[in-house]
Amino acid sequence: MLPVRLDPLGHDLHGQNAELRALGPVVPVELPGGVTAWSVTRYAVLRALLSDPRIAANSRHWRALAAGEVPPGWPMMSFVTVRSMATADGADHRRLRSLVAQAFTARRVAALRPDIERTVDILLDGLAAALARGEPADLRERFAYRLPMTVVCDLLGFPVEARAEFHRISQVTSSTSTTAAEELANARAMWAMLDAFVADRRAHPGDDLTTALLAAVTEDGEVLSESELTATLATLLVAGHSTVTNLLTNAVRALLSDRDQLTLLTSGQQPWRSLVEEILRWDSPLGHFPMRYATEDIEIEGTVIAKGDPIILSFAAVGRDAGAYGPDADRFDITRPPAAHLSLGHGVHFCVGAPLARLQAEIALPALFTRFPNLALADEPLSPLPSLISNSVRALPVIG
Repeated sequence: MLPVRLDPLGHDLHGQNAELRALGPVVPVELPGGVTAWSVTRYAVLRALLSDPRIAANSRHWRALAAGEVPPGWPMMSFVTVRSMATADGADHRRLRSLVAQAFTARRVAALRPDIERTVDILLDGLAAALARGEPADLRERFAYRLPMTVVCDLLGFPVEARAEFHRISQVTSSTSTTAAEELANARAMWAMLDAFVADRRAHPGDDLTTALLAAVTEDGEVLSESELTATLATLLVAGHSTVTNLLTNAVRALLSDRDQLTLLTSGQQPWRSLVEEILRWDSPLGHFPMRYATEDIEIEGTVIAKGDPIILSFAAVGRDAGAYGPDADRFDITRPPAAHLSLGHGVHFCVGAPLARLQAEIALPALFTRFPNLALADEPLSPLPSLISNSVRALPVIG
């Protein structure tokens, strides 16, 4: 089978995913820059692979990268070569994750609820002022983006004056349509910003997660190296705001397109948690996430993923797998029986920030619709994010 070229601009992510699922559980795909990989389109197969000891996260196992066949400035390079817990395996992964877990505790997350509620109220006041002008307001920018950016940056102690620039950098990082020069320049800007931030935190410790990470020590007396710390911060900052931004945006768009589902929530017939889990399944914040690697030949239903081959994690594709969710898997339905999904990962690489992401959504979404019961989509076309990785729309204009 010839590789299917994935649209780097994500014009019709779910439509292309349906085509991939029709081709089989494991499909060769062409990523931007001519890089080939395997896309896994079935929930059960991807779930099994994410726990398979023959699958690695470290890009040193990628045969093409080791052979110098991946061009410098490849749009997804920042995701696969950064040294963090997301790209580490075995003992190295356990060490890095344990250091983060010391600071990213359930107690710390639960303690954020009052701050999240205050931030939501402030943002809703701003949205009300914008809507009062009688023109459409971009809910993605004014609410869905600002909430998680504020939460994760406050958690890390990241300076207010640098947040807009970091958001711009992270958008370029997640884009799969950048040139090599743009990707390289963007990576340099990100690491320079984070290096300066870490240096400042070392000199001026605070009551924040970054200071806690600087002080975190394993039982064996190990600490995060400078490069590991900046990579960890990059991972937490990018994933901590972009995933939740897409989650909130996709949830609001779905509800405003299906008023019956919204009524079930506002009337109390369905809990808001059911919406959060269904939108994570049905319209995952992540489309195709790079990357895992086969450390030996793996056969899946007659198809062999060769040792050294990369596997892209097609979360949005498996979220609509009829084999896992039934013949109506394409339908948004918050009343369906609770079903597991993979949008926040699985196994040892399950998202460390998942509880915080869920907490923000479960606070923000009911507050939004309580404050604005007549909220509606503006009569304007919606454009997808130009990305294979990040699944949402560029803007969500609303009225009400």
